[in-house]
Amino acid sequence: MVIDLLPQRPAGENRKEDGTPLLVDTPIAGSDPDLALALQEAVLPTDDLAEPGRSFFAYATVSGERVGYGGFERLGRDVLVRSLVVLPHARHRGIGGGMFALLLRRAFDEGGRDAWLLTTTAAPFFERAGFKPIERSAAPATILATRQAASLCPSSAVLLGRRMSL
Repeated sequence: MVIDLLPQRPAGENRKEDGTPLLVDTPIAGSDPDLALALQEAVLPTDDLAEPGRSFFAYATVSGERVGYGGFERLGRDVLVRSLVVLPHARHRGIGGGMFALLLRRAFDEGGRDAWLLTTTAAPFFERAGFKPIERSAAPATILATRQAASLCPSSAVLLGRRMSL
């Protein structure tokens, strides 16, 4: 988020103290073909990308290397993390955590206070980010009524949640 405050984006590659690259996000439309392709290649749902109420972002390093995509659906105070995918060439570089932090910050800035997500394969990643498994019956009705929860994700998908903060 610091990059947004600078009058001019720094040239070259910049890294955080832990060695991971600094990232920037750019809002994109749900109809962006590169977003759909990345999600399809990661075997993630794409049927509802262009529906209203979703915010999607493309992530890149400061030097411009595209590294992934993410999105969320805000439902009042609740936010459903709709997608998070690191492109294959950028995996295992600590980029997913940076993307996820930026995505949650954008959701918080839009008024989200509780974050939810469904996953069949990435629960350990999200648990490291503070998410906890939640019984579906304990989730807000707004989250359970989304296409993602109601029909796009299999019933075997784990529901995770956490409170968001600055």
